[in-house]
Amino acid sequence: MEICEEMEVEGGNSVPNSNTFNRFGLKNSIQTNFGDDYVFQIVPKDDWTAIAVSLSTNAVKLYSPQTGQYLGEFKGHSSVINEISFTGPSTSHILYSSSSDGTIRAWDTRSFQQVLSISAGPSQEVFSFSFGGADNNLLTAGCNSQIFFWDWRTKKQVAVLEESHMDDVTQVCFIPGHQNKLISASVDGLMCLFDTSGNINDDDHLVSVCRTIFHSFHLVYMSMLTKLSIINQAIVYSFCCLNMFHLYVFLGVMHCYIKKVFNVGTSIGKVGFLGEINQKLWCLTHIETLSVWDWNEARNVANFEGARTLASDSWTLDHVDYFVDCHYSAEEDRLWVIGGTNAGTFGYFPVNYRNTKAIGSPEAVFQGGHAGVVRSVVPMSSIAGRTMQSQSIFGWTGGEDGRLCCWSSDESTDMNRSWISSTLVSKSPKTRSKTRHRPY
Repeated sequence: MEICEEMEVEGGNSVPNSNTFNRFGLKNSIQTNFGDDYVFQIVPKDDWTAIAVSLSTNAVKLYSPQTGQYLGEFKGHSSVINEISFTGPSTSHILYSSSSDGTIRAWDTRSFQQVLSISAGPSQEVFSFSFGGADNNLLTAGCNSQIFFWDWRTKKQVAVLEESHMDDVTQVCFIPGHQNKLISASVDGLMCLFDTSGNINDDDHLVSVCRTIFHSFHLVYMSMLTKLSIINQAIVYSFCCLNMFHLYVFLGVMHCYIKKVFNVGTSIGKVGFLGEINQKLWCLTHIETLSVWDWNEARNVANFEGARTLASDSWTLDHVDYFVDCHYSAEEDRLWVIGGTNAGTFGYFPVNYRNTKAIGSPEAVFQGGHAGVVRSVVPMSSIAGRTMQSQSIFGWTGGEDGRLCCWSSDESTDMNRSWISSTLVSKSPKTRSKTRHRPY
């Protein structure tokens, strides 16, 4: 049973008094289930006619973002759902999901039926997936410490990379606008940039090359070490490292190779892209540090090791306990990091990664909706194709309290404990400056 209710917000800490801020309030909230279920992730359809919500019950529910109406449910996964997305080569009615049960599944949002399932194997956990390649039919997934590739048209596995990472691969992302370029990120603290150009499906030996060559090389190396002195072992090790480099060059000829490796230094949780042509990426780690990189130049642009302290010092509310995500506005060419408290308050903190390398005071603060950790924030600002009914809605959030919250940008609301800067307001297309970039 789904509960949708208008929320009244109790009095509490005041927010900055500034004429530059537009007041936001909690429009309504939905209790997604009874008990102690979490909301993991919220993703919208491209036209915003529905939002999908993954839950700790191993199910995905569908809602109307305009009214909060419950539309239906997808069931089939037997373990934690790690990622959901509407982005793929199929029609806009298809939702994709990956799970620790080792599968990637496709669901029809009209019938609420599963239409396809791809398995990475019974011992695999699929933490992340992405579609890319020249025709968007190359499916890649981070499975334990490996990276798998399938041709979506034939459902055939075409490659497995086993040596790129030494620990769980938390993110795989084809770079928007550079669909042959793939970024992977891992608990081992590394991000790898791959070039998948070329017809990878025509190389029937790619899987065996990626597996067998490394394995054979390792066996030869180990057998040599057992027969040599310590000094000679060091010489052999240097020789093997040199030849390992040549091995990577060889794999490059086979159209699936590492171009660059970025050492973040600690376990990576999320990555995303920014810049006019998505030439930069942001990286959030599991210890709440933030960094910005130029992936094309293999250069660290900014590093915020004390990001959580910087954010906490910039407001008068509770200490920032965690970061939910980052939000980049192509229209404003600005980056925000979204930080929250264990009590459910969260804010948008502007990130200056160019000059001063600073995290500023929050330009949006949301209170009174959640009573626990916020897991997902999806703004409707700068989204093309919104209906007029949704013009007053900022977006939706979900958290460990099992609640979905809809935040309203209606200035007439009397629930004004949530406020937001004008650069984050969901503007009418008629009021947009003609000199700005198109919305992303």
